[in-house]
Amino acid sequence: MSRFLINTLLSHCPEPENVINTLCWPSTSLPDIEKIEALTALIKELSDRSHLAQEDRFICKVKSVIWNQCMPLLQMISRANDEGKDLLIAICGLFAVCVSICQTDVLEQVSQILLPVLTMRDGGSHETSRFDMDVAIEVTAVLLSSIPYNRDIICRTLPCTLCCVKDLSDSRVSQIIVRIWFTILKSSNKEAESEVLHHIWEDLLSWHQSDQTESVSARILLCFTALSDHLYSLETDLSPKRPDPRRSQGFLKAVQAGLTHRDSVTRKRALYLLTRCVTLAEIKREDVGTCEETDTADEVLFKWAPEKTQLLREFWEDYALVLETLEENQIHVIRPVLKRIDMLVEKTATDIQGELFSPSWLLCVYQRMFHSENKAVMKEGVNHLLELKVLRQPAFALAFSQFVIGPLMDVLAESSMYHRAPHQNIRECPELGMMLQTFMVNFFNSLPDKNRESVLLQLIQQLGSRNWCAVPMMFLSQALSCLSPCPLLVSDGLHAFREVLRCTMITHQVLLRGASQCFLLHTAFCLTDVSAVSLDEVFDFLVPFRADESLCRGTALWRELCMWLQNNEGRFRLTDGDSDSVELHSETSNRDRASIFSYVQQRLKAFLTVPASSDQTGRIPDPGEAELLARAVLLSADLLQRREEEQTETAGLEQLLQPLLDVLSRLSTNVYLVLHKTDKSLQLMLRLLQLSSAVKENEDVVAVALKTHMLSVVESVQEFLLRRLSGELREICDVERAELYLSVLRELVLTYSTVSWYSSNLQQIYMPKLTTNCRKILSVPTEQTPSVSGQVQRVVSMATLALLCDIADQGDLNSQSEAMRSLYSLTDYFYPSSSSLQHLNQTLLKPTAETSDRSSDSPVLKDWGRIVAQFIRDQWKCLSFLQKSVGSVGKLQAPEIPEVLRAAVEALALLPSYLVLPVLDFMALVLPQVAVQCDESLCVEAICASWKVVQDLSTNPHDFWSTLQGFVQLAFHHGVLLLTEEQNPQITACIEQVVNELMELAQIRSGVFNVLIQHCCEMWLPPGTGEDVQTDFVFSTAFSHLHILTEACIYGPVFRRDQRLIQEVQSYVEQLGDSCAANTAVSSGNRDDQFPRVCVLAFLCRLNPSSQLHQRVMEQLVQRLLKKDAEISKSKVRYYSNSIQHRVKNRVWQTLLLLLPKLRPEFVSEFVLNHVCEAGFCSNQASVKYLIEWTLILILHQNPSDIHNLWKCFSLDHEKTKTSICTFLSVLVHLNVLLPKLENKEVQWRRAVEVILQWCFSHNFSVRLYALLALKRVWELEEAHVLTEENLGGLSTVVQACLQQAEAMQNTGNAMKNWSRIQEHFFFSAFHPIRDYSVETIFETFPRLSELAEDEWLPVWKFESFVDFPLCATLPLKNPVRNLSEHQPGDWIQQDKGEMELEERWAEVQKKITPWKLSVQEQEPDLVAQQRAARLGKLTSTLLVVASLIDKPTNLGGLCRTCEIFGAKALVLDSLRHVKDKQFQALSVSSELWLPLLEVKPAELSNFLQLKKSEGYWVIGVEQTSNSQSLQDYTFPERSLLLLGNEREGIPANLLQLVDVCVEIPQHGVTRSLNVHVSAALLVWEYTRQHLGQGTGS
Repeated sequence: MSRFLINTLLSHCPEPENVINTLCWPSTSLPDIEKIEALTALIKELSDRSHLAQEDRFICKVKSVIWNQCMPLLQMISRANDEGKDLLIAICGLFAVCVSICQTDVLEQVSQILLPVLTMRDGGSHETSRFDMDVAIEVTAVLLSSIPYNRDIICRTLPCTLCCVKDLSDSRVSQIIVRIWFTILKSSNKEAESEVLHHIWEDLLSWHQSDQTESVSARILLCFTALSDHLYSLETDLSPKRPDPRRSQGFLKAVQAGLTHRDSVTRKRALYLLTRCVTLAEIKREDVGTCEETDTADEVLFKWAPEKTQLLREFWEDYALVLETLEENQIHVIRPVLKRIDMLVEKTATDIQGELFSPSWLLCVYQRMFHSENKAVMKEGVNHLLELKVLRQPAFALAFSQFVIGPLMDVLAESSMYHRAPHQNIRECPELGMMLQTFMVNFFNSLPDKNRESVLLQLIQQLGSRNWCAVPMMFLSQALSCLSPCPLLVSDGLHAFREVLRCTMITHQVLLRGASQCFLLHTAFCLTDVSAVSLDEVFDFLVPFRADESLCRGTALWRELCMWLQNNEGRFRLTDGDSDSVELHSETSNRDRASIFSYVQQRLKAFLTVPASSDQTGRIPDPGEAELLARAVLLSADLLQRREEEQTETAGLEQLLQPLLDVLSRLSTNVYLVLHKTDKSLQLMLRLLQLSSAVKENEDVVAVALKTHMLSVVESVQEFLLRRLSGELREICDVERAELYLSVLRELVLTYSTVSWYSSNLQQIYMPKLTTNCRKILSVPTEQTPSVSGQVQRVVSMATLALLCDIADQGDLNSQSEAMRSLYSLTDYFYPSSSSLQHLNQTLLKPTAETSDRSSDSPVLKDWGRIVAQFIRDQWKCLSFLQKSVGSVGKLQAPEIPEVLRAAVEALALLPSYLVLPVLDFMALVLPQVAVQCDESLCVEAICASWKVVQDLSTNPHDFWSTLQGFVQLAFHHGVLLLTEEQNPQITACIEQVVNELMELAQIRSGVFNVLIQHCCEMWLPPGTGEDVQTDFVFSTAFSHLHILTEACIYGPVFRRDQRLIQEVQSYVEQLGDSCAANTAVSSGNRDDQFPRVCVLAFLCRLNPSSQLHQRVMEQLVQRLLKKDAEISKSKVRYYSNSIQHRVKNRVWQTLLLLLPKLRPEFVSEFVLNHVCEAGFCSNQASVKYLIEWTLILILHQNPSDIHNLWKCFSLDHEKTKTSICTFLSVLVHLNVLLPKLENKEVQWRRAVEVILQWCFSHNFSVRLYALLALKRVWELEEAHVLTEENLGGLSTVVQACLQQAEAMQNTGNAMKNWSRIQEHFFFSAFHPIRDYSVETIFETFPRLSELAEDEWLPVWKFESFVDFPLCATLPLKNPVRNLSEHQPGDWIQQDKGEMELEERWAEVQKKITPWKLSVQEQEPDLVAQQRAARLGKLTSTLLVVASLIDKPTNLGGLCRTCEIFGAKALVLDSLRHVKDKQFQALSVSSELWLPLLEVKPAELSNFLQLKKSEGYWVIGVEQTSNSQSLQDYTFPERSLLLLGNEREGIPANLLQLVDVCVEIPQHGVTRSLNVHVSAALLVWEYTRQHLGQGTGS
């Protein structure tokens, strides 16, 4: 409503209240926006009239409008969700006018309604809230802007908004900052503004100090960035209360947190704030170096000295550049800028005393690299930090210490960091591992002495605070083990080490786990302060070190431990305040402080001291204490053995063991011994025998003495065991006790079986008696209501029989002894004549309660299922022994044999997977017999059920390998493999399916195929056997399963990168040898992924060429391999180096080379030679090409009559593979090897010269080089001198000319280099096809010189260690001459690789940083794009670019980016909706945030252009017309407007009339138009070049 209409209206209505009433609306309805705007204009006009503004009636009416119109309508808008935005703007305008009239009368009431909404954590959406959060924010902003500065209202508003900032979303926070905080600051004077900023500043920083999470850091940086114009004020007369970011320690810590934040926008905000600090400091030229918090002891993070402005500016410019470049996440972009980091470090180190630069800023750079999404950037950052030389300065090392303990350890936990460098061999320590060792030594040596202990303890505690993967833990442990010996750790340190050991136990990589334990124990030796730890703590610390992984007796680690204890004996701290410890040390004098012998002696006495009142029927004691004590006894014994007086050794050990021997000697006679005491003594005896037997050397005096002392009590122990195992064990807990007894019995038999009197007594008396007793118990009929005692007796008896069968199965017993006869009698028990199967898969009913306190649901009976499973397992152990020994199944009738196998299949279903091994052993013995009876379905069922068990165990490393071994012996028994497809199609199909699935499993689990191929090779050709009928009969089964041999020849799974890392690190640990005790303690087995190839190659080398069977196998295998090669060549015309296709082809030809001397000449000539020639014409990688050429040379050397086949290859037309002729030219280079064995040497030599000459004139440069080299070598043969003049005639002149041409290449740049390289190449220089024929050359030297990946090499040591490789004169293992092995790889076709020049300080660095958002622009209508750009110091021109005629979003997005980069004033579009288009955004990369965009519809362009012309703009059309000017000749006016035409139609005629000049771009092509974006970019750049000059680039 215009002012004229209002005055007219009021002139006719003398009562203004009536007019207001007319424009008001009911409180329950939504008015039109025009009506609200009319009411707003009316009240504003009335308020301007002084006589009305002061009238109470008018003010009351205005109040009525607020409460009856504004507030209800605002509530309705709050419930309308997103609808009513325009209505909200209109009503807020009315509200603002009304509030300005009422002033404080209404202010208090409205604020009481609005402020509670702002404090609601759910955004004001609660049912009790009358206003939406957005409405409340907008109304609060209007309220504050409509009144003069009111301190009371502001003091109540700020806390509410600060609460919102901490709880609401980013968009809401931005809305509060822009609408409320900016409004408050805008309405405040300088003093008030400082007070408001101080309030916000202190609140946000205190929040960050109490909660330093990433979300809090991101939120406060959002707030500070939005307030940056107020915080970084250039005014001089500021209030002391006003925050100064340069001097605020809390603010700068928040900035550092932002620089390392994981969110890119937060990082850019932090960098923006930091650069503003630098700019402010430079402009104000003030000394900055004291914190606002004067009482803090922290270092000052930001300092500025005006006299060092240049140095400081360079430092912070480099710092900003480094952080901006790190945003790229691309290593090729980041690597050049790493030198800038070196400069930053150098400046910081140089100024470490002046303290201008805090080292903490450098840590931000490294942590930023550690957080990179690109692992290469992460690794580059780690390497750079580890190589910092400044860390050798104590001040720097201390400043970096917490960073090393925290972020560096976090990033070092990433396994992918430890991959070896490309130039490293597989068995070498990765670069990072070596760098870690050097870093740890230098870092801790550089730390101040007073800080070294605490930093080391914190580091170890950090290692124990998380679960580590095997590889990082191993290399970190190794790095710690390199520290110089120094007494730094006390009890807390040993406890921290135990926590680390707990972390290493989670990995399945046993070898790496053991290696970590070895390194950690060595670290403890070097760093423990022995005077501050007791022997209790030392031996408790040793408990987690497992004997089967690291701390095994006889290893280097064990000897090191003994030496450490010996060197420190008498220096260990005595334990005070502990009664047990006082008792242990009661006999130790102060002069002999904590003697190890005395300590162990007293601890052993305490261990065996058990009160007589102990529970006689309880569970057995924890074996951990016996383990600890056994290790302590052996360590003490080894220390005694190291002393000079040998006579005291045995006496000392006997004295040490006497308490144990006393107890053991009384076991059989003293029936009143406390049960726990007997259990403890047997546990200790068992572990002593097991641990002492780890050393196999004959000169182990301690082990011999220990066994001698134990031998004196063996009879007593065995009598006790006989009594207890013969029916005395009757409780559930006795099942576990029986396992202890049987383990002791097994160990006694293993230890003393070579003692004649013991062995005789064992076989003639003890075992028969025990067998008889157990059989009696089992023969007793089962009770109708089974009792606990009866069932436990049966369980123990069956377990005992299973152990006796195992002992007999070892083969140490005399087959005619009473022990064996008593075991054979078990046949009658398991296969009685009445019912042959009644004792197969016997189960045990759950016993009933015998006493009131033991119900059937008692916890001790809840494990009954496991007991029954072990009972069934023990039955099959006995059955397996009987089948092997006496063939008990043979006495069954034929129809009953399938029933036995069916019972075994049922057992597989009954038993848990880890207990089925005895069943598989038994099935392997009977399955071939069932197969002969043609019961195929049962055999298939048995094989499938067994294979399923193996698959179920694939994630259980403890039981998987033994079960897999048992399955392979079952399914691939020679009796099963003899079955043919015609006779047994189901079984053969099942076996083939199993092989396929086994190969799939082998691809993800290294070592699986190893088991199968080793079994097959040993079965088909047992080691040490000669030729006989039986051997040939078994060997004949290989014909039906040649696919297994074929797969083995080309086997080599391509592991994932993480799996390959594990393989390589294990290889590294293995090459450490005995220096790492894990290699001795851990039995790794042959699980190397190259074992199948080594195994099958050894098998092939053992084949006898004179045997027809062997010859047939070799020939069929060769046919399969050549077929495999041909299939790859057909399916892949080209394949990449080191791809799976390349590797398979390479393995094929390696195997053919190995077999070639064993093949019949007729077979080679008729079949092999043609395939070799065909392969030579295929496109092959270099390594395969060399093998084919070598094979062809050897064939022609063995069969000289086939030379005509070589000449045929030169006459064939292979148009598509012209360069393949190089393969056959390479063969002619070695004509010196072939010529002596050829007939008609003169004719063949002349033929070679003629053939080579044809190719000396080839168009292909490579072919010419090969031909010239061949010609040179053939011409230099000794025979050539005699034949030259006689036979060649004029041809000799041509040859001489060609050779002169070759030598003339030395003056023709690259040609000369290639000519030199091809002559120096190993295949044509050091290599001799006959002399160098060896396993080493084929499988290691050739792959290395051919630059195959190192995991494809088969080193000689694997042939020596994995298998018993046969010695053969025709194929030696090692090359007799080392010339080829010493040659370095280098292919002549490689081009020179220029070295990068050293980078200067201001070298060009790609700086392609994506612009970023402040996240406040949506709620900031007054903060236009120019102001946001000006914050970053961006320059702009007066150029306007009008693109309203363009409709493609891609062109508009590119235009927007171009205009923003070159500083145009604005870009005009037909609609601003383009900005939200994804195609537009993809090309604009957020440049729309920094460039003003105007909306002018095409229909309005005429008026717009006329308006701009009136403002002094020249309208320049980008169009080709008859009068257009060339771009290169045109000078742009400063006020230029570029009018761009439509993509198809150009500029319409009506608009051309308004154009002042048309400019066209000179063109020289046929196409007559450029893309509109390209055209505009050329003109914008030319304008920029003319007006912005050289010094103002973006």
